[in-house]
Amino acid sequence: MLDKIQLENILFLDIETVPEVENYQDLDVVKQELWEHKSQYQRKDDFTAEEFYDRAGIWAEFGKIICISVGYFNVKGDKREFRVTSFHGEESKLLKDFKKLLNNHFKYPKNLLCAHNGKEFDFPYIARRMIIHGIKLPYKLDLFGKKPWEVPHLDTMELWKFGDFKHYTSLKLMANILGISSPKEDIDGSMVRDVYYEEQDLDRIVTYCELDVVTTAQVLLRLRNEEILEESEVKKV
Repeated sequence: MLDKIQLENILFLDIETVPEVENYQDLDVVKQELWEHKSQYQRKDDFTAEEFYDRAGIWAEFGKIICISVGYFNVKGDKREFRVTSFHGEESKLLKDFKKLLNNHFKYPKNLLCAHNGKEFDFPYIARRMIIHGIKLPYKLDLFGKKPWEVPHLDTMELWKFGDFKHYTSLKLMANILGISSPKEDIDGSMVRDVYYEEQDLDRIVTYCELDVVTTAQVLLRLRNEEILEESEVKKV
């Protein structure tokens, strides 16, 4: 059934997140206590709440989005093009700009959002941050009352599970096993916080985020048993 979906109807996306403030000490006392409680299960006794704070970006309650990169296909006959663009900077603005894209160009029932591990991370994270900023959820992210088959989301990691709910496969591993050349990344997810706060190099993060969007599209093409994109088919817009 996956090959029945028109590629032009899919919006591929990836997000990059960081802790909401640079240092644990910048949190007020109440938020510090809430962070200590929230992170207790994962850090156990190996780290203090302060030592573990550099990982706060993975929780929407304690992190923020600094970049949403998207990609979409433009297919004309035998020619195809994959266009990539990004929303980055101040979180409230980038969320509103992303919402405008959804409402103006990907609002129809046939349109789907696609991300790797998107159902567990990207989609709920974006929705939660929109609520925090008082932004009304676009239809594509508002899941209330929707039946499972009505949710307009594709997840390349979920597709690879084939019903095995305990199975986790990273995007990088999927690309490798499916014969997709690894993009030339100079950072990985664990470095985003430092690149953002210490190096203040958002452009570097945007490039990394966009490469993951392209890789997600490549993975979906392989899952459809189609030819992957050539470098010349990828366009930055």
